[in-house]
Amino acid sequence: MNETILALLAFVPLVLAGVLLIGLRMAARVAMPIVFVVTALIGLIAWQMTFTRVLASTLQGLMLTVSILWIIFGAILLLNTLKHSGGITAIRNGFSGISPDRRVQAIIVAWLFGCFIEGASGFGTPAAVAAPLMVALGFPALAAVVVGMMIQSTPVSFGAVGTPIVVGVSGGINQSAITEQLQAGGLTWLEYFHLIAGEVAIIHGIVGMLMPLIMVVIMVRFFGANRSWKEGLSITPFALFAGLAFVVPYTLAGVLLGPEFPSMIGAMVGLAIVVPAARRGFLIPKDIWDFPAATSWPDEWIGKLVLKTDDVVGKTPITTVMGWVPYVLLAVFLVASRTIEPLKSALTSFAFGWSNILGEAGVSGSIQPLYLPGGILLMVVLVTALLHRMRLGELKAAFHESSRTLLGAGFVLIFTIPMVRILINSGVNAADLVSMPVAMAQFVADGVGGVYPFFAPAVGALGAFIAGSNTVSNLMLSDFQFNVAQQLGVSTAMMVALQAVGAAAGNMIAIHNVVAASATVGLLGREGITIRKTILPTIYYLVAAGAIGLVAFYLMGVSDPLLRLG
Repeated sequence: MNETILALLAFVPLVLAGVLLIGLRMAARVAMPIVFVVTALIGLIAWQMTFTRVLASTLQGLMLTVSILWIIFGAILLLNTLKHSGGITAIRNGFSGISPDRRVQAIIVAWLFGCFIEGASGFGTPAAVAAPLMVALGFPALAAVVVGMMIQSTPVSFGAVGTPIVVGVSGGINQSAITEQLQAGGLTWLEYFHLIAGEVAIIHGIVGMLMPLIMVVIMVRFFGANRSWKEGLSITPFALFAGLAFVVPYTLAGVLLGPEFPSMIGAMVGLAIVVPAARRGFLIPKDIWDFPAATSWPDEWIGKLVLKTDDVVGKTPITTVMGWVPYVLLAVFLVASRTIEPLKSALTSFAFGWSNILGEAGVSGSIQPLYLPGGILLMVVLVTALLHRMRLGELKAAFHESSRTLLGAGFVLIFTIPMVRILINSGVNAADLVSMPVAMAQFVADGVGGVYPFFAPAVGALGAFIAGSNTVSNLMLSDFQFNVAQQLGVSTAMMVALQAVGAAAGNMIAIHNVVAASATVGLLGREGITIRKTILPTIYYLVAAGAIGLVAFYLMGVSDPLLRLG
C-alpha cells in the first residue's frame, strides 16, 4: 500500500475523534468506543497486526486505565472528603479578608490556590473548586468560570501529582524500544524521563510567569465597568511578583524532584510569600478595583445556582490551618514515598504485573497500588477523617460522590487508552510496516519540515481539546511527537516536552473542563462564551511555547541522550 495512504489511515483515529466530538458534538462516551473499533480494524486490516497483538494491546491499555482511575479516585476523594469535613469552607474563609481588590483576590484564590488544587487533584477540579469560591466572595459566575479556566495552563502538566507526565508521557512513548537505546549508552529510562519532566517545567516556568497578569487583564477588560485594559495592567508589578513566586519553586521542583511535586510546591511557596505581602499592600496599586454593582450585571454573567455560604451544617468550624493540613500531609507523604528508599521499596514491592501479555513481546503492564499517587491520597483521606473528626456517614458520602465521578471518566478511558496502545504497538505486523505514530511522523516531517517545533504545542493542545485531558493527549500523541523529532534530527525529549506543555494549555479551551466548571455555578449552556474569552490566553501560551521550541532547537542546540547515542 502507498506510504501516503498508510499515513493518512494512521491519522484516521485522531481525525475521527475530532469530527465526532467537535463537529458532531457527540458525547465522549459514545464517540470513543467508535474510535477504538475503527483503530482496531485499521490495525488488523491495513497494518496486518495479529488479532492476538491487538487484544494484548487492549489488555495493556486496560491495565494503564486502572492506574489512571486509581489516581483520579484518590484525588477526587480527598477533595470530597474536605468538602464534607468542612476543610474547603475553612480554606475559603481564610481567603476572604486578605484584600478588597478583586484583582488581588483572583490572583490568590484562582491562580495560587487553584494551582495547588491542580497539583493535588487535577482532572478539571481547580476550576470546579475555585469558581464557587470566587462566587462566594462576590465574583459574577461567568467571570469566576473564565478566570478559573485560565488556571488550566501552567500547573496542569504536573496536575494530579504528575499524572499527565507519570502516566501520559511514560504510557504514550514506546518505552521498551527507547530503553534498549539508552542502555547501550549506560543510561536509564528514568534519567531520560526526568529530563523530559525538567524541560516541561522550564518551558512552563518561562511562559507561565505572565499568566496571573493575563488572567487579571482579561477579567478586568471583559467584566469591569469601564471595559479597560489599563485598569488590569495597573496591577502588573503585583501580578509579576505572584507569577515569579509560583514559577521559580515550581521550575526548581520539576528539574530537581520530578513530576509529582512542582505544582503543589510552587503553589505552597507562592501562597506563603504572596498572601503576607498582599496583607501588607506590597506592590498593590492604590486604586481598589471591583466589579460593577451586581444589579447592573447582564443575565449571562449570573449563574442559576444559589450557592450556600457554608458547605457544612451542624459541625464545629474547622480552622484554616486545619483545613490545609491534609494537603500539607499529601505533599509530605509523596516526597517521603519518592525519596526515602526503604519506604519506596516497601510501597513498590506490592504490585500486579503481566509481562509479554498473551506472549506478545514488549507488550507489558503493571500496577503499583500503594506507590501510585492514588494509594498515597487514600492514606491522606483516612488521616483526614480522623483529624477532622468526620462521621462515618460523611466519609461514605465522599466515597459515593467520588465513585460516581469515577464511573463517568472510567468508561471513556476504557476505550481511549487501549486505542492509544494499539497505535503504539502496531509496529509489529505481518506487512513489516512502521508503527502508526511513526508513519504519521514521517508524513508530517516531510510536509512541514524544520519549522514543525513551532506547531508541536498546538498539536498537543488539539489533543487536549478533543480528549478533554492533558493525560490522554500525551497518551495519544507523545509517540507521534517523539518520532517527528527523530525524523527531523532534533531533541526527542524537548519535542515531547513541547507536546506536554501544549496539552496543558489546551485545557483552557477543553469543553470537558468548561462544562465541569460551568456546572458548579449554574452556567451550563454558556460554554461558548467562556471559550471565546479563554482562547486568547491559549493562543499566547502556544505561540510562546512554540517560539521557545524553535530557539531551543536551532539557536541553543538542545540535544538529548538518544541523539548523542545516535
